[in-house]
Amino acid sequence: MGESLIEFRGTIADHPDFDAGSDAEALYDAMKGFGSDKEAILDLITSRSNAERQEIRAAYKSQFGKDLIDDLKYELTGKFERLIVVLMRPPAYHDAKEIKDAIKGAGTDEKCLIEILASRTNEQIHNLVAAYKDAYGRDLEEDVIGDTSGHFKKMLVVLLQGTREEDDVVSEDLVEQDAQDLYDAGEAQWGTDEAKFIMLLGNRSVIHLQLVFDEYQKIAEKSIEDSIKSELSGDFERLMLAVVQCIRSKPMFFAKRLYKSMKGLGTADNTLIRIMVSRSEIDMLDIRECFRLRYEKSLYNMIQDDTSGDYKPFLRFFPEAAQIAYKMWEISAMTKVQLRGTVRPYQNFDPASDAQALRKAMKGFGTDEDTIIDIVAHRSNAQRQEIRQTFKSLLGRDLMADLKSELSKNLQRLILGLMMTPAEFEAKMMKKAMEGAGTDEHALIEILVTRSNQEIQEMCSAYQNAYKKSLEDAIASDTSGHFKRILISLAQGAREEDPADMARALEDAQELADACNADSGDLEDKFMSILCTRSFPHLRRVFQEFVRCSNKDIEQIIKKEMSGDVKNAMFAIVRSVKNQPSYFADRLYKAMKGLGTDDRALIRIMVSRSEIDLFNIRKEFKETHDASLHEFIQVETLVGDTSGDYRKTLLILCGGED
Repeated sequence: MGESLIEFRGTIADHPDFDAGSDAEALYDAMKGFGSDKEAILDLITSRSNAERQEIRAAYKSQFGKDLIDDLKYELTGKFERLIVVLMRPPAYHDAKEIKDAIKGAGTDEKCLIEILASRTNEQIHNLVAAYKDAYGRDLEEDVIGDTSGHFKKMLVVLLQGTREEDDVVSEDLVEQDAQDLYDAGEAQWGTDEAKFIMLLGNRSVIHLQLVFDEYQKIAEKSIEDSIKSELSGDFERLMLAVVQCIRSKPMFFAKRLYKSMKGLGTADNTLIRIMVSRSEIDMLDIRECFRLRYEKSLYNMIQDDTSGDYKPFLRFFPEAAQIAYKMWEISAMTKVQLRGTVRPYQNFDPASDAQALRKAMKGFGTDEDTIIDIVAHRSNAQRQEIRQTFKSLLGRDLMADLKSELSKNLQRLILGLMMTPAEFEAKMMKKAMEGAGTDEHALIEILVTRSNQEIQEMCSAYQNAYKKSLEDAIASDTSGHFKRILISLAQGAREEDPADMARALEDAQELADACNADSGDLEDKFMSILCTRSFPHLRRVFQEFVRCSNKDIEQIIKKEMSGDVKNAMFAIVRSVKNQPSYFADRLYKAMKGLGTDDRALIRIMVSRSEIDLFNIRKEFKETHDASLHEFIQVETLVGDTSGDYRKTLLILCGGED
C-alpha cells in the first residue's frame, strides 16, 4: 500500500540543486584516466532520483556521444557495477531485465517472478510489459506462459493483465460473499477450487481484500494464510501467499524478502539489490520500520553485519532512523497479543488410572518410556499434581522418586520438570543456574525478567522451602555490583502493574535521556530504577517517548553505554517489553544453534512456557528463522539422544509443526 500514500516514504528524493549537464560532466571526469573514482560515482548517483538519472544519461549522450550505462559497465566490476547500473535504469526496464534473467536459461527463478508480479501496481505492470517489449522485442505474457505451468501460470497471467480494481473500489455487499466463496472453495470442501482463489485474489482491490481477509478469519476461524498453506502447494502456494502478504502490507512483504536474502549461507545479491533499488523512492522508510519491528534489528545494521564491504553503497539508503523507532514502539504499545500455550488439560482425565498406568510402566524389568511420556506430556500441570497426590495415596509411593530412579539424562530432567509445580521448577532452575563453578547469568536474567509478580513470589517461597535459604541471599552471594542489584530488585516481585500513564512516561523518558547525557556514573542506577519497577505497558510508552527525547532507540543506548551482564539484563527487559514471545523464540534459537545444544535452557523454556505462550513463541520462531521450532528440535536434539525419547517429548510439548 506504500505507493497509494501521498506522503513520500522513500529514502531517495529529487536533488534540490539538480543540473543534469554538470552531473554528466562530473561522472565523465570520475571515469577518465587510470582507474575510476568510485566514491564520486556512488555519491552522485545515490543522491539523485531515478527521473534525474535519466536526464543525466541523456545529457551524457549529447555531451560526450557515449552511453553512460556502457561506460559504467566498462569502468566498474562485480556487485558495485550491478548496483550502479540498476540505479541508472528506469524502474520498468529494471523489472523487465530481472524477469528476463529469471526465465532465461535452464531453471526459472520463480521467487523473483513471484516477488515482482505480486507486488507491483497496475501502472507498474503496464510499464513493465511495454518495457519488456521495447527492450527484447518479445511479448512478456507469451514468455511467462512458455516457462511456467498449471495454476501458478494462470495466476501470473492474471497479474500480468494489471487490472486489479483501484483502492477506492470497495464493494461492501461483496465482502462477506467473497470471504464465503474463498471458504467454500477451500476449507469447506474436498479438494480446492483454485480458480476462485485466482479470480478473487487477482482482481479485487487491496482495501476490499483486506476487509475480505478479516471476514474470512471470522468464518474459517483461521487466517487466509493458514488456509492457503493447507489447501495449495508448491510455487502456486508461494505466489498466493506473496499476493496476500502484499495486500496486507507491502513493506512487511519486502522486509521479509530482504531478511531472507541476507540470512543463511551467502547473500542473495540480486534480491537485495533489486529490492533496495526498486523501493528506494516508494516505501523504503516503511520497509525499514517493518524490518526492525519483525527482526529486532535495523536493516542498516544487518546490511553492515551480514554482508561484505561490497555492500557499503547500500548504507546510503539510510537517513536518520529515529522516527522509525518511535513508530515501532507505538505499534508495540497498541498491539494486543492473545497468548496461547500448546499443552491443554486432558479431556477424559482420571488421576487414578494415570497413577496405575505409570506404576505399571515402571514395575518389573525395563521401563515403558512411551507410556510415561504419553501421560505426562499430554496432561496440564494441575492434572499432573493430582496424579502425584493420587500415586501417593493409592500406592504409598513417591512418584517423583520412582521417575528419578527409572529415567536418565535429559529425559529424566524434562519429565521431572513437567511433574513439578511451576514454582518448584523455577526454584530448581534458579538453583541450578547458581550452583557449581560458573553461574548461568542468562538463565537468571531470563527467569527474573519474564515472570509475573505472583510467579516470582511463589518461586521465592518454593526456593526457601526446598533449599532453606532465601533466593535473595543466594543471588547476593553469587553475583556482584550493579548486576546483583538488578536481580535483587527483580526478585522482589514488586513490579508495578498499572496501565501506561502518559504524563509519567514523559517524565521517565526524560530522566533516562538526561542520565545518558550526564557525565556522572549513575546511568545504570537510573535505568534500573525505571526498567525494573514500571509495568510493561507503561515501559512501552516510556521507550517510545525516549526516542523523542534523545533521538535514539533505547536498545542502541544499552548496547553502546553498558556492558556485560548489566547490558544483557537491561536488553532482556527491553526485548520482553517489546515482544516477550519473540524474546523466548530467540533464546530457544540460541539454545539449539552452535556447538552442542544447551539442553537446560531448552527444557526450561519448553516446560515453563508450554501452558502460557509456547504457541506464540512457535509462531515468532518460524517468522524469524524461516524454519519451524518442530524442525529445529528434530535436527538439533539428534546428537546424544540415542533412544529418541527426549526428542519425542519435546515435540509433543511443541504441539505441532508450523
